[in-house]
Amino acid sequence: MAKKKENIEEKYGMKKESMWLALKKKEIKEAMKFAEDYKNFLKEVKTEREAVEFMVKEAEKRGFKNLRKAKTLSVGDKFYIENRGKSLALGVVGKKPYEGFRLVVSHIDSPRMDLKPNPLVEDHDAALALLKTHYYGGIKKYHWVSRPLALHGVVYTKEGKRIDIKVGDNPGDPVFVIPDLLPHLARKAQGDRKLFEGIKGEELQLVVGNIPVEDKEVKNKVKAYILKYLNEKYGIVEEDFNSADIEIVPAEEPRDVGFDRSMIGAYGQDDRICAYTSFRAILEVDNPTYTSIAFFYDKEEIGSDGNVGAQSNFLEYVLAKVTSLLNPRYTHVEFLEMLYKTKAISADVSAAINPLFKGVHDIPNAAKAGYGVVISKYTGHGGKYGASEATAEFMSEIRALLSKHHIPYQVAELGKVDEGGGGTIAKFFAQYGMDVVDIGPGLIGMHSPFEIASKMDVWSAYRTYAAFLSQ
Repeated sequence: MAKKKENIEEKYGMKKESMWLALKKKEIKEAMKFAEDYKNFLKEVKTEREAVEFMVKEAEKRGFKNLRKAKTLSVGDKFYIENRGKSLALGVVGKKPYEGFRLVVSHIDSPRMDLKPNPLVEDHDAALALLKTHYYGGIKKYHWVSRPLALHGVVYTKEGKRIDIKVGDNPGDPVFVIPDLLPHLARKAQGDRKLFEGIKGEELQLVVGNIPVEDKEVKNKVKAYILKYLNEKYGIVEEDFNSADIEIVPAEEPRDVGFDRSMIGAYGQDDRICAYTSFRAILEVDNPTYTSIAFFYDKEEIGSDGNVGAQSNFLEYVLAKVTSLLNPRYTHVEFLEMLYKTKAISADVSAAINPLFKGVHDIPNAAKAGYGVVISKYTGHGGKYGASEATAEFMSEIRALLSKHHIPYQVAELGKVDEGGGGTIAKFFAQYGMDVVDIGPGLIGMHSPFEIASKMDVWSAYRTYAAFLSQ
């Protein structure tokens, strides 16, 4: 019998296939169920404050204790600690607590618009009340016009009372809108503008009212009506906007995308897709070898600055507090040694190939929807500027871990060289000497009000973070 000819490509080449074909039916069913849980999370959580509140509530049900109230820590203890209601850490003490940590770090803020400190104005010519905004993060401003919008946030009164505001999402709620210009009159006003300038920052103003008060002595009658409504509904006055965090987000629910329901379309998947999957992963960690912690940060979309961003000392504070509760006599040098032994995943999204704009991708080095979580050895722009690059040794460790657990993955870049680029919070953790690599699902339409993700990539991310944190 003739010997079968060896296929060199099969023997030495790299083969990647869609997870829809690679997984067994049972696991696909599990992934689809997980996607429903994720959609419910996205429906309930549209701001960083809401993410922290949701996670703390669920973590306490699973036995996680407030680290600030702890007197000591022991192997197996589960803890959480929040930072000003906008960032959070959830952890489990490992069997080798002095051999470094295992961290998965994501962010819970998303591109949006915020109300200005003095937002409420009246346009007498239009007879409308408006709320002025300041956009947050990298948005295409024209995405946000002529679509229903909601208000989420908190207001503190002069007396220090907290008022929670969430309007626009529930059935029967009013919504708000930034009106675009009708095409009949847009030729001169907008026709000569470049795409990114089709709507300008100061034009991002929400229509919030039209009814005037019946008082001849009041100049701003529509504005006065809105102020009266806000006081009767929430007990606030105009000056209370000065001490408020109110965000404008899409007033839409997550939806299945495609006839086959294979994808999820929703606002805020950058980066709550990584936040939710790593949150679910840390909830299920039990007796890990190393102390495992999932961090959830604010302010990533605007540079990670401030006291709730990844450039704050929240990481040092949490790790030092955990270590001191395990061993009050540890030295600073010992703490630095543990940081150098620590390994971390920067859990952030990548760009999946957009079929309408394939030219921005280097296809062999681009992520495909449904092919698994994306490992990005480096990010940055203009010659890797601003990136944290994972070493070959750490890449090898990650590959071995995913192979051991039979988790599909792909290695990709954000786009073509010199096409653009972007950064993550990985570099802020690399500063401590730890190994770190970016791993997260690919999105289509990233930073838009309706981002798209494959349900398979959601599942792959969850399994990746769970395997890493459970080591």
